[in-house]
Amino acid sequence: MLSKNNFFKDISASLKKTKQVFRVLAKEIENHDIPVLQSYNRDYELNFSPSIIKKFSKFNNVIIIGMGGSILGTKSIYSYFKNNIKKKIFFFDNLDSSLYSKIEKIKNLNKSCFIIVSKSGDTTETIANCSVILTKIKPKNKLIIITEFKDSALFHITNKFNPEFIEHKSYIGGRYSVLSEVAMFPAALMGLKTNKFKNLNKLIKNKNFVLSLVNSVASIYTYYKKGINNSVMLNYDSRLNELCFWNQQLLGESLGKKGKGINPIVSLCPKDHHSLLQLYLDGPRDKFFTFFSIKKNIKQKIDMTLDAQCRATKNIFKKKRIPYRHFILKENDEEELGSIFTFLVLETILLARLMNVNPYDQPAVEEIKIETKKILGKRG
Repeated sequence: MLSKNNFFKDISASLKKTKQVFRVLAKEIENHDIPVLQSYNRDYELNFSPSIIKKFSKFNNVIIIGMGGSILGTKSIYSYFKNNIKKKIFFFDNLDSSLYSKIEKIKNLNKSCFIIVSKSGDTTETIANCSVILTKIKPKNKLIIITEFKDSALFHITNKFNPEFIEHKSYIGGRYSVLSEVAMFPAALMGLKTNKFKNLNKLIKNKNFVLSLVNSVASIYTYYKKGINNSVMLNYDSRLNELCFWNQQLLGESLGKKGKGINPIVSLCPKDHHSLLQLYLDGPRDKFFTFFSIKKNIKQKIDMTLDAQCRATKNIFKKKRIPYRHFILKENDEEELGSIFTFLVLETILLARLMNVNPYDQPAVEEIKIETKKILGKRG
């Protein structure tokens, strides 16, 4: 997963403290004291039955509507496995005035099911997209709602379409929901083995996993204290693009508080070699880097070129003493992807504890949501 002997080296100042924080976190996980992490274990009981999976597996198309953490995890899973998934999965995760025309262009629309995800049931953008789609398509008996069981705008919009309701647990925040019902239900429809994603208890007892995690956190925290707080993700396989964007949200929303935070930047390579690499190599030394790629048998010329560019960049980074690490994933492996999700989530929580911020809330964003609703209320 995480390559050895190529990560940040200057960690001695933070290593002892990081180990102490990890030991506390590991004990809390063992005692089930962190509810948000429950869904990362195999003993977490998903709130949908095999019969529901069977009912909706007959649809060739799956259309998913959501925002942020409600959809980024599912996009990461689909993108990573897309070469092995027969179904067509369509994501709508932004406001777009041409939404209905895009829906109409989907082939075999009558063979589509619709998944609408919103933890609160009141996400403004999701409700707006939902209103457009449901008033035009009327997907009776084709609709799944994943939300908290409470009165909300989503309930009022959808109750006349006979939806299947799947509970979004109130204690699992959106950006931590990737191994909960939010992404595991779509993953099950894709034909993936959901239990294989979940190995938290096993991983925190794995010496190599823990060593990599502690060293990573100590390294990042050391650079952060030095004012180096730009985390650049260099991705060399398009199947991992969405994983990088998922991690971007995780870091941004979890750590960006009280004037603190790490700025997560996604670079899609080698395209960004021709726009940003000059800056990364010869600009200000205010960045550390994470390479992402998938290990595969290199047969095609394109793959050979990608591999050469990735290796070349690492060689020059090493020569210039630019700090980096490299995640190399196996192909099409639920356990591998689940381990990456778990690693990055634990890394974020540990960094939050070292930085003394709450990794689970997002108070500034809530202000924008409230202000938006006020403006829309005045216009309505």
